[in-house]
Amino acid sequence: MAKIKLVTDSSIQLTPEEIETWDITVVPLTIMIDSTVYVDGETITRDEFMDKMAAASALPKTSQPPIGTFLDVYDKLTEDGSEVLSVHMLEAISGTVNSARQAAEICKGNVTVIDSTFTDRALAFQVLAAARLIKDGKTMPDILKAMATIRDHTTLVLGVSTLDNLVKGGRISRVSGMLSSLLNIKVILQVADGELNALQKGRGTKTLVKFVDSVADKLKTMTDVKAIGVSYAGGKAMAEEIAAKLRAAVPYVETMLRPTDPVIATHTGDGAFAIMYYVG
Repeated sequence: MAKIKLVTDSSIQLTPEEIETWDITVVPLTIMIDSTVYVDGETITRDEFMDKMAAASALPKTSQPPIGTFLDVYDKLTEDGSEVLSVHMLEAISGTVNSARQAAEICKGNVTVIDSTFTDRALAFQVLAAARLIKDGKTMPDILKAMATIRDHTTLVLGVSTLDNLVKGGRISRVSGMLSSLLNIKVILQVADGELNALQKGRGTKTLVKFVDSVADKLKTMTDVKAIGVSYAGGKAMAEEIAAKLRAAVPYVETMLRPTDPVIATHTGDGAFAIMYYVG
């Protein structure tokens, strides 16, 4: 049976230790800020990005890896006869998975490309599960089935302080963006079925706080939560408070708290946060 090797993109939320332990190849995305191109995780850090975005004259432009980059990765990983499982961020916010699919069609080796329908730590839930199953010697169909189960039991919600970036990036209507700017509207979004949907909105930060409290209360009632992640784009102090509430609600589960990657931060804007968890 051919060995299976894992590939993903840099929108994922993984620690350096996880990447090394599970031998995961992370293909970086790129960001252009005022005509300067940066490689996510290589020529710019997540903290540096927030500072540069704040000082930029225009919204940064993000781009998926070229087909050729994926093809080079796939060719190298499959040259010894291995298979590749390539798992990526949702198509609704990036063309990354389509670049990967096109490269897989060209590659002489056996490459399976999956749209996780999520990103950030929610993407990592599936990738880490796949890594463990690969280590256990499971087949590709078994791995894909397990990943689909995790996908179907994963929740990803976003708290957005301003819709400016989502509007400028074409991810949400201009009417909604105008209301946000004029009325200090805070919005709760959810990634579901590979789409970005509005859950609720309200004026002021209390809207976000109440929503976080409702998530914590919901988690308290669950006995089968497997993992929790909190990511943020700026606003670290608020994110730390959110993580503390979730840890108190579900003390038996580790809650990861980390800044999100530049591609996600570009879309959500400063002050945004995400809560991700899965049950099973």
